[in-house]
Amino acid sequence: MNNTDKNNLPSPCWLLEETLLKKNLELIQKIKNRTGVKVLLALKGYALWKSFPLIKPYLNGCCASGLHEAKLAHETFAREVHTYSPAFKEEELEEIALISHHLVFNSPAQFKRFATQAKKINPKLTLGLRLNPEYSEAPKEIYNPCGLNSRLGTTRANFDESILEQCDGLHFHALCEQDSDALEHVLNNFEKKFGKYIPQMKWINFGGGHHITRKGYDIEKLIALIRNFKEKYDVEVYLEPGEAIGWETGTLITTVLDIVHNGMDIAILDSSAEAHMPDTIIMPYRADVRGAGKAGEKAHTYRLAGNTCLAGDIMGDYSFDTPLNIGDKVIFEDQMHYTMVKATTFNGIKLPSIAIEREDGTVEVVREFGYEDFKNRLS
Repeated sequence: MNNTDKNNLPSPCWLLEETLLKKNLELIQKIKNRTGVKVLLALKGYALWKSFPLIKPYLNGCCASGLHEAKLAHETFAREVHTYSPAFKEEELEEIALISHHLVFNSPAQFKRFATQAKKINPKLTLGLRLNPEYSEAPKEIYNPCGLNSRLGTTRANFDESILEQCDGLHFHALCEQDSDALEHVLNNFEKKFGKYIPQMKWINFGGGHHITRKGYDIEKLIALIRNFKEKYDVEVYLEPGEAIGWETGTLITTVLDIVHNGMDIAILDSSAEAHMPDTIIMPYRADVRGAGKAGEKAHTYRLAGNTCLAGDIMGDYSFDTPLNIGDKVIFEDQMHYTMVKATTFNGIKLPSIAIEREDGTVEVVREFGYEDFKNRLS
């Protein structure tokens, strides 16, 4: 770890800005204050644990998707740990149960297989089941947890009432970067299918995908939905935002290594869409680049491309007011969530360093990666 000038960061580098992160957290806190909702950090979307000291006072804990995320939450966040997995492994159950507060099963079969054992390991553990309301407005099928033939959650047809004696809560997750009107529609379907079981529960988890910190999100509707649900059923309500915590809190800073021409100008960067921001290929979506416009919008258009041998390692076509030169910085906006948690060392490319700009303006490089990180994960 070292303090450095913001203009002299290693490249490529993720840069988190604490002032932007705190702005998101303060908004979450206002919602908590007005509703009594409990909010968990979804580690699958944001797990920059060196920033957890700033986050912890605002959130109730973390939700994990398995043993390793549960351990990270337990060791670095040290508040509530809620663990859900599409399927738990028997050899990992004891460690997960010991460090978790909530354990959520994906199917009645897993619930019946592990619930009694888990409670013996940790009598304070509260148990839940993930349900599939069979309704979602997710914009892409790959991110639709309620899509056709989804493995995620139990449908009404597959619900087993024999688990109710041990079940403390119900969980659903049906949103992806969506507003509170989508949540309202999901809740209506959830209540139609499973409403008769809700009064028996201690808690209901509304899952993630709530785009709370995005400009234009209808916060008042979210507050009303939570308040009405809590009043109607007298249960604890949880939210699990990951993306909303890290939304627009930092960048990925890259450097132009070369410019080649093949029908158009192509700037090769020291980063990679495939390895460092895979959602630009998977989802796909177009990342914003600081100072850039769409192709042809400004005077100079370039295809921004990664430095791996994958032909499709392309960030997209962007235009700039002035020509790009070798050594210039290209800054991708909003790269804190679903980036470093998915990043790989594909093709031996170096992982971006991680830096944090503190509230006082100082910049700290909290992690740099090298050859050993590539080598040690392979054998």
